[in-house]
Amino acid sequence: MAKRLIIGSRGSDLALWQANFILAKLRKLKIEAEIMVIKTQGDLVQDLSFDKMEGKGFFTKEIEEALLRGDIDMAVHSHKDLETEQPKGLKIAAVTLREEPNDMLLINPDAVDLKRRLALKTGATVGTSSVRRKSFLRGFRKDIVVNDLRGNVPTRVEKLRNGDYDAILLAAAGVNRLDLDLSAFHVELLDPTEFVPAPAQGVLALQIREKDKELEQQLRQLNDEETAAVTEIERSILNQFHGGCQVPIGVYCRAMEEGGFQVWTAKSDSADKAPKVLYTETRNPDKLGARLVNKFEDIEGTSVFITRDLRRDDCFENLLRGNGFDVKGQSMIETNRVEVRKDLLRNDYTWIFFSSKQAIYHFFGQFEPSEKMKYGVIGKATAAALRKRGLPADFIGYSTDTRLTGKQFAAVVGSEAVLFPMARGSKRTIQEQFTGEKQVINLVVYATESHEDVKVAASRIVVFTSPSNVSSYFKKNVIGPSQKVVAMGNATGNELKQHGIDRFTQPSTFSDSGLAQAVFAASISKRKS
Repeated sequence: MAKRLIIGSRGSDLALWQANFILAKLRKLKIEAEIMVIKTQGDLVQDLSFDKMEGKGFFTKEIEEALLRGDIDMAVHSHKDLETEQPKGLKIAAVTLREEPNDMLLINPDAVDLKRRLALKTGATVGTSSVRRKSFLRGFRKDIVVNDLRGNVPTRVEKLRNGDYDAILLAAAGVNRLDLDLSAFHVELLDPTEFVPAPAQGVLALQIREKDKELEQQLRQLNDEETAAVTEIERSILNQFHGGCQVPIGVYCRAMEEGGFQVWTAKSDSADKAPKVLYTETRNPDKLGARLVNKFEDIEGTSVFITRDLRRDDCFENLLRGNGFDVKGQSMIETNRVEVRKDLLRNDYTWIFFSSKQAIYHFFGQFEPSEKMKYGVIGKATAAALRKRGLPADFIGYSTDTRLTGKQFAAVVGSEAVLFPMARGSKRTIQEQFTGEKQVINLVVYATESHEDVKVAASRIVVFTSPSNVSSYFKKNVIGPSQKVVAMGNATGNELKQHGIDRFTQPSTFSDSGLAQAVFAASISKRKS
């Protein structure tokens, strides 16, 4: 009779869910197994935050020792808890298909403010013991209070329910796996390209002894190859930074359809400091970690001017100022409402698409919101402006290539008609991607006027947020040979080219964080030989 495998696991609800999840998969492969609970340092010490606990592997060390002794045959871990270098004699035999990598913010109803970033009220108290999450929270909102939070997932949620915190920050994967009742809370799922998760977050790792070749062969049937590829990149970057649970590092990698990988990396010096974030694309990830270490070391705080007014909860400003950048901002344009003849407007549309916050403001200054209507937007900032009016975005275009966004939106819409509130003189790139006759209804709701008398102070990096801001800027200002330029999207980049600026950095996404990432990249100094 075949030997019954013994699976080592921590005893928390989440760890046991994970172990039983793998147990069920093993049984489908006709492999009999049972679970042995092993207590770790992380389970026994509950009065310290992770950054204050000594040593490494405090959720895994005791389980790995049991595996090496032969007390168990395999271990099931949250992959993010494992050290990047395996103990001698052990290896990862398989990783599972990735659950959501996102962090999740659970908020008590009386602490919700949808007009603020992260939907948190002023001065909210947020619970987490992750140094990475503490760092990011401070980068996104300077006014919130961050307190330590320990315990297993249900215990943390119960502390929130009891009012010990206004909100708590958790890995979405753990909450999803336990299928907890979250009906009492407001849930914010945080974008992993902005709030960068821990390397390998949402992935389970199956750890065995190196010598157990037969078991390794059997477990290959449970391995998800794409997840293995992206988590290997994430963990190799973590390894280059010599990181663990005590170091504020986030890495998120995803495969591109056309080949290669997109990688977002975030690192700060401490939990009290906002992170630096870089975005990169690569087809050769072997030496990416070492290159990123150099790039982070070469980021230089400098002067930045952005062609928009700075505002409350400005993640762009917070991330940069928190890392020594001098940030100034002023819009080069103003918008004025264009009154609409409602009696001349077609009423057979089922979608409304907004390409800017200004379009939302000037449209709803003349029309009542409709919950029955479907809404599309470009970028998270526009989606947030729509949400402030109590309206969810049914489609959000994240690409900075507006043609691609137009094609994606047209595919979602099908044959339905769409109303496009817009500026006078709009490029209409989204509309051009529609092929159906009479699908597109263009509606001018505002006009853009230049502040022609604005002369801005010289800065090392200039960030352009729209084509109209580009044309207005160049009426009184120039770009010097030593200045770096960031362009928000292809349309803005094309306008810069019309003014003789061919070299500029573009963000990976239409968001404050994406703009900050582009500025960090533009600030990188040349390495001294």
